[in-house]
Amino acid sequence: MENYNQTSTNFILLGLFPTSSLGFFLFALTVPTFLMALTGNLSMVLLILLDAQLHTPMYFLLSQLSLMDLIYICTTVPKMASGFLFGNKSISFIGCGVQCFFFATLAGSEGLLLMSMSYDRYMAICFPLHYPIYMSRRVCVLMILGSWVLGAVNSCAHTVYVLQIPYCRSRAIDHFFCDIPAMLTLACGDTWLYEYIVFFSTFIFVLFPFIVILGSYGKVLLAVYHMRSREGRKKGYSTCSAHLTVVTFYYVPFAYTYLRPKSLRSPAEDKLVAVFYTILTPVLNPVIYSLRNKEVLGALRRVAGKFCCKAM
Repeated sequence: MENYNQTSTNFILLGLFPTSSLGFFLFALTVPTFLMALTGNLSMVLLILLDAQLHTPMYFLLSQLSLMDLIYICTTVPKMASGFLFGNKSISFIGCGVQCFFFATLAGSEGLLLMSMSYDRYMAICFPLHYPIYMSRRVCVLMILGSWVLGAVNSCAHTVYVLQIPYCRSRAIDHFFCDIPAMLTLACGDTWLYEYIVFFSTFIFVLFPFIVILGSYGKVLLAVYHMRSREGRKKGYSTCSAHLTVVTFYYVPFAYTYLRPKSLRSPAEDKLVAVFYTILTPVLNPVIYSLRNKEVLGALRRVAGKFCCKAM
């Protein structure tokens, strides 16, 4: 292991995969997963932008989710891949801070956005007559801006803290990105007070939205159960199951990682769990929301038809 003394300005990311045949095999699985996430999320953003029939609050929120996932996976995976392939595991002090900022911003913003998406479905299914009022374009824009701004403010506070604390041990971060809890293990002083702040932030941006989503979808499922239309019930159950799948894959690993005390944390376990919310969730979102959605598939055919006509 390469060590960095306290005068070094760089950190070193130990990475996700071991330098063995197993590591190369796992890395070979990660590359197509990363490309699928890029293609899927970029396609969702462009499709919702180009098709007028998808210009509704639900799909406007979904386009922001895809945009967040697109930036999210690009924040961690390229650096991890570079370190594994070329052995370039060093990351500058400022580079680590930038990665911390974007990761924390997108993590917090996506947590709030998923809660907004559950509210949208709650109003659409439980109060369909009032839906245009409670989910107007203005409300939708405020939800999106609020998610981005609150996520950025929270991230800025955490990033400033981890960049100004003294590091007097090895500068080797036992993770594949600059994860704040992993960086705290390298600090000189006692960080117990800040660990409580991390716990509080996790509650606000992860646990609280998760509780709200479960509560809202409990009411949604009850409303769907009482629907007279069989097609309406089928569509309602499909929407709920799709959103709850994404929510579970995102919130549960986050909560498991960041709500545990430092004494119970394991670097190897933290890296494995982080794969769920940094790599798997971004690739699952476009798959779940497109392949199981007739409106998205219809929009894809319309947009593809337009481009084919122009090409001819």
